[in-house]
Amino acid sequence: MITLPLVWGYPLARSARTRARRFFPAQGHRHLQDPQVWRVQKARAWTAAGASLAILIAYGTSEDLAQAQEQYWLRLVITPWLLLLTAPLVVGLLAYWAPSDRRGPMRRSLRPAGRSVLVYFGAFTLIPVFAVAGGWTFQFLKAKVTVSLLDLFAGPPLFMLSFTPALWMLLFVVFASGPALRSAFTIAEIHAALPALLTGVLVWELAAIGLTLGGPPPGPLPVQLLALLGGPASVTALAWWEIHRLRTRYGVTLRG
Repeated sequence: MITLPLVWGYPLARSARTRARRFFPAQGHRHLQDPQVWRVQKARAWTAAGASLAILIAYGTSEDLAQAQEQYWLRLVITPWLLLLTAPLVVGLLAYWAPSDRRGPMRRSLRPAGRSVLVYFGAFTLIPVFAVAGGWTFQFLKAKVTVSLLDLFAGPPLFMLSFTPALWMLLFVVFASGPALRSAFTIAEIHAALPALLTGVLVWELAAIGLTLGGPPPGPLPVQLLALLGGPASVTALAWWEIHRLRTRYGVTLRG
């Protein structure tokens, strides 16, 4: 019983991962790679995770732990849609700042980003469509199977066959989400500083949504303020440091 899902699931996951990496390369989230920035960002992420865990252990209850898990999954769901709404505003503001001779190339660079958005959100939207279609297909095929073959074909094999498209699309979105969100849907092709700018904006939007829906974190007031403001502030500081390094090391300016 274990062999059949593995034989069916491994090539499915491999195919979905290959397609996801083709559209959203794992190392394509920055137009100009800066290893030092990446190391500091990684250290900040682990530090933030450790601090959040320490606050939950010291002051949290079982309800706080459940709420933290809910907010984690909520962020995974809403971040792509929030990025879709925020990115045009940031791009428009940057285009407004840019000299007139740079606006044409920026507009032409929007096309790859637009294709990435269509691919990702198209796949995201097709997951429930294929899931519903898979349920109908399973019920239809199960009803058509003869009684003598019911035990063999109306169980897991028939179920897996019916839901293969939905599972493939889900795996594609899972493998694509990390690179797609880090690259802001290849938006670095428009301007090398855009991923850092978007990160600095999104982190405050997510903090406001988390505070509105889940309330403040556990602990005394100084700990709450540190948890609420420390994460977004440190991410924003790193974003501006990255922009500073783009300017000083690579000659990339916000208006250039």
